[in-house]
Amino acid sequence: MPLSAQPAAGAEASLLSASLDNARHLSSILRAVHFQDHATCFATTNGFRVTVEAAKCVQANAFIQAEIFQEFAVQEESVTFRINLSVLLDCLTIFGTSSLPGTSTALRMSYRGYGYPLMLFLEEGGVVTVCKVNTQEPEELLDFDFCSTKVVNKIILQSEGLREAFAELDMTSEVLQITMSPDKPYFRLSTFGNAGSAHLDYPRDSDLIEAFHCNQTQTNRYKISLLKPSTKALALSCKVSIRTDAQGFLSLQYMIRNEDGQICFVEYYCCPDEDAAEAEL
Repeated sequence: MPLSAQPAAGAEASLLSASLDNARHLSSILRAVHFQDHATCFATTNGFRVTVEAAKCVQANAFIQAEIFQEFAVQEESVTFRINLSVLLDCLTIFGTSSLPGTSTALRMSYRGYGYPLMLFLEEGGVVTVCKVNTQEPEELLDFDFCSTKVVNKIILQSEGLREAFAELDMTSEVLQITMSPDKPYFRLSTFGNAGSAHLDYPRDSDLIEAFHCNQTQTNRYKISLLKPSTKALALSCKVSIRTDAQGFLSLQYMIRNEDGQICFVEYYCCPDEDAAEAEL
């Protein structure tokens, strides 16, 4: 009987219980937001969300829809807890990060509620490992209030276009300047590093751009140190949606397709660089 089909110990009392035939689907998405040790986890009937923050300026969210799991049950409207993400990833990859052809690590996960650990039951090749990961009181998170009605500019492009940009631009620059405009240069990425300034322009009819919805010209700068963690998600993704609101807050939403063709999303929110904005005043 496969692990995913077995009832977990105490599953009847669990607020959250989930099973996954391949734990790598979960660990790869979580690695895309792993730039701080701790994360806040939210579970609803729609799925599982893991949020990581740094410096009160950047927030990453990994969304794993309920359909990705073979079983996903939440007994309350929402279940929330804080966890050490580094420890969780170590447990999920306890059998290694790459399995042998034809084998995978099955996962069963359960959480009984406040004060209880997150229980992980992992099985590969007939070997079962049980991990208990301590949970903590969730902390208040930043609210970027980034709803679709407040979006001023939005561009969807193939991820390879952004990967090439990050490879070509001068990453000794402290900031990445993003210009989005209904007129030329349409979409421009600029850096100001040791070798001088560098610009990369994308015409709106570029083969890499799948959607272009720009209502006004915006130029904002973002600290590269805050954007660098998002390159983990960029490396896994096939498409990226770049959005800004009237205040210049940036949303990078990465669409990630796993080995089974299922879709997950990782979203990064980033504040504009206040020092750069003040220098321009």
